[in-house]
Amino acid sequence: MLDRDGFRPNVGIILLNQRNQVFWGKRIRTHSWQFPQGGIDRGESPEQAMFRELHEEIGLQPEHVRIVARTRDWLRYEVPDRFIRRDARGHYKGQKQIWYLLQLTGHDWDLNLRATDHPEFDAWRWHDYWVPLDVVVEFKRGVYEMALTELARYLPRQDFRNRFLRGNVRGREFDRHPTGGGHEPIFELPPGATFDPDPNVPPPPTDGAAIAPNQLHAPR
Repeated sequence: MLDRDGFRPNVGIILLNQRNQVFWGKRIRTHSWQFPQGGIDRGESPEQAMFRELHEEIGLQPEHVRIVARTRDWLRYEVPDRFIRRDARGHYKGQKQIWYLLQLTGHDWDLNLRATDHPEFDAWRWHDYWVPLDVVVEFKRGVYEMALTELARYLPRQDFRNRFLRGNVRGREFDRHPTGGGHEPIFELPPGATFDPDPNVPPPPTDGAAIAPNQLHAPR
């Protein structure tokens, strides 16, 4: 099913774990990695297609996830001729997508790449939110950047205080915001430090040092 411009309606899925990392799947029998995505069938709404693809590609049911947000408009990308089947050349141009941001409310073991007899992925991993921009195939990079940037404002806030008290805080390096919006801080509280900043002490530098929670900002 193509629109008048040759774009196939499609949904893309950005699945978050509890650390706001994203699901990243390896297409079966290839070295190509991507987010789950799939076409919208005739008579389906984008949300119905999303839940169908979610189960077909990674084995999750609606009760395993929570819808956080979706893109407002269609995002389009063109597919180079060398990736288009011969019989589709001349009328198929690419994909137009609605992207969904989902929070995993189930467990990692609920994921099942063999939920159907026509699997799309043969491996998967969790990645930091912006990492896929550096590794996705070039012709999809623009739409990935638009989707990730639009949906980043809806990322669930992380409760750093409770996570630290439970002893679960793990230090990681700063993640560069690929669209020039500065850094997204991910920090580890240093020994002897406090979550309440001293008003008489200037804020620490942002080149790899820890940042107080009141300085945290999400990329826009």
